[in-house]
Amino acid sequence: MAFERSSGVILHPTSLPGPYGIGSLGKEAYEFIDFLSDTKQKLWQICPLGPTGYGDSPYQCFSAFAGNPFLVSLEKLKEEGLVKEDDLGEDNFPKDKVDYGWVIDFKVGVLKKAYNRFKKKSNKKDNEDFVAFCQDNIEWLEDYTFFMALKDEFDGRPWIEWDDDIKFRKEEAVDKYKKELKDEIQFHKFIQYLFFKQWNEVKGYANKQGISIIGDVPIFVAFDSADAWANPDIFLFDEKKKPTKVAGVPPDAFSETGQLWGNPLYDWDELKSRDYNWWIKRFEAILDMVDHVRLDHFRGFAAYWAVPADEDTAMNGEWVDGPGADFFQAIKDQLGELPIIAEDLGVITEDVDELREGFGLIGMKVLQFAFDSGEKNKYLPHNYTKDFVVYTGTHDNDTTVGWFESLGEEEKHFIREYLDVDGSNIAWDLIEAAWGSVAVFAIAPLQDILSLGSEGRMNTPGKPAGNWQWRFTKDMLSDEVINKLREVTEKHRN
Repeated sequence: MAFERSSGVILHPTSLPGPYGIGSLGKEAYEFIDFLSDTKQKLWQICPLGPTGYGDSPYQCFSAFAGNPFLVSLEKLKEEGLVKEDDLGEDNFPKDKVDYGWVIDFKVGVLKKAYNRFKKKSNKKDNEDFVAFCQDNIEWLEDYTFFMALKDEFDGRPWIEWDDDIKFRKEEAVDKYKKELKDEIQFHKFIQYLFFKQWNEVKGYANKQGISIIGDVPIFVAFDSADAWANPDIFLFDEKKKPTKVAGVPPDAFSETGQLWGNPLYDWDELKSRDYNWWIKRFEAILDMVDHVRLDHFRGFAAYWAVPADEDTAMNGEWVDGPGADFFQAIKDQLGELPIIAEDLGVITEDVDELREGFGLIGMKVLQFAFDSGEKNKYLPHNYTKDFVVYTGTHDNDTTVGWFESLGEEEKHFIREYLDVDGSNIAWDLIEAAWGSVAVFAIAPLQDILSLGSEGRMNTPGKPAGNWQWRFTKDMLSDEVINKLREVTEKHRN
């Protein structure tokens, strides 16, 4: 698929400024879009927008289809009369990070008040819109909202620990719980209605400003998810619904024991027999929400690392062939050419490159990976072709300033020599290199545009807690930053 030469910024909406402890889809989202427009950017890249579970990670969600309730703007609900000032109280939340436990307790309470108000006072049009939303999304919404109501009923425990009758979705138990939890199910439907209403408005505003949204599709889903509970036949589960094998990556230079992610693996034979219908619905859903799709862990579609579920590390896994070209051809036949960015980082074999190139997908380059092995390093800009997105860093990297400070003098010297800089403004040195490269897209995390150190890091892979918390404040987007980003973009990208 043809892409227009563009640049942009990675910022997950949770990192937006504003009240009540977490970024939201309120006015600050619109102001960020204005910032992108003012600086001549054409891309806003986000992480998955789903409802987060373990570790607050957007890559471990309770659903591959649903939206994150905690991104719903309470200020917008106040404007609509669904939230009153007394519901909100004083905004004592920290401004520079997300305290998820505090935010979740607070927002759930306010959203329940909004739901009760909606039931009593909503007008005919609002009711019709709500009913239409539920009908349009019935295929995933019914399972997800039932799942979330059941999680509340079972004190948040994973579905594998629920009573056997509902864990195995026996008909009598399903009927019983749906009747008992009817109002809780409606509450979760209402939250999804609010999320998608607000998100569609934000995306519409971005598109009118000439900004395209790059969304993100993780290859795997969380085990504790509506997807796994409601569709066990498409995963490698035993008769007790426990995974037989789980996802990870093998040992490498970064980890002697590999990475054991623990996500359930797909039964690709079963998915193929169903014409990959679950995945096609997933692509249809994300393409309703965004303009481009970053497909996470693309190499897993060529071959994936399968680890026996009873292992404590990823060392004793094996490579298993993925669905490959058959999968992407089926998607293409159903949906046409897809605006996919293939996350092809790491040790990539020839078959992965062939799969990406065969379907005309663009890949990824990260400048922070470029300077450790000499001039043949594939991440150095002189080795690029146009069919790539270049990043200074990603949500999984340290900030560029933090990364540079951690390097040895030999590597720092090579960077300074290669870029012909003194390294005193390294984040902007990498932005210049990215924006000036032949790669069709050039993108930087907002933290790099702000020249932040490691205090601005969003995620440290393998760290079990304390991730996904960073937020910026409005004063950080100074005239100096705006002018500098605009100038670099006009110089290199227009």
